[in-house]
Amino acid sequence: MSGSMLAVLLNPERPSDCQFLAEQLALPLLQPEQAIADSGFEFFMCYRGSALKLLDRQSLKKGGLQVEIEPRPGEQHSWPAPRKNVLAQAIGKKTRTVTDATTGWAQDSLALFRMGYQLRCIERSPILHALITDGFKRLSAKDWVQRRALAMPELIYGDAITLLGDLPQVDCIYLDPMFPPKRKKSALTKKSMAVLRPILGDDLDRMQLFEVAMSAAGKRVVIKSPDYAEPLAKPDQSFHSKLLRYDVFLR
Repeated sequence: MSGSMLAVLLNPERPSDCQFLAEQLALPLLQPEQAIADSGFEFFMCYRGSALKLLDRQSLKKGGLQVEIEPRPGEQHSWPAPRKNVLAQAIGKKTRTVTDATTGWAQDSLALFRMGYQLRCIERSPILHALITDGFKRLSAKDWVQRRALAMPELIYGDAITLLGDLPQVDCIYLDPMFPPKRKKSALTKKSMAVLRPILGDDLDRMQLFEVAMSAAGKRVVIKSPDYAEPLAKPDQSFHSKLLRYDVFLR
């Protein structure tokens, strides 16, 4: 990521939070009018409403992306949610503990949390780590979380390749690396991915991560990939959903 691409926008209602974020990420802190005038910045971190958001120039005046803590369409709002979807099938009926080694926007992590798995999350991008931290903080304030006194998933900042071997072993390690896009870009590419790709790039070390995960997992490794991507190795099982594939490698 080029440091000149990204800046933090000052929110006058939360100046200390903005200052801390800028210092934490070693990014410039700009007034909103500076951001509009200075075309040298393409992406921005900003507190809007109750959430920390990632913006591009199109969403500079309104909008932005955040870690969404509500269930996705079709998912149960109850806790624990039934373990019936394709993700749960890949994770396994007897799995109790999961490490999401490539947490990203945390949508799969949060789905696993709502299904009652004991969860650890690892994220090596400081930008995404800050967004996830904010999302988990908002989630912890939800009534249904507080009523049950649920602990948030453990969140670790760092590279899973170097961390996994030293962490307590879990039943399943879950990987969702960023694969190169199709040569022909789809108009349906998610905004969340379209914004992240120029900042983070592709995960070119996904094979190394897979090998480390296979050594560290207790029972299985699950890799989520687009349906067009070649498997990293021959899986023991594969589960398919629309446009996605979950490859399962048993230990």
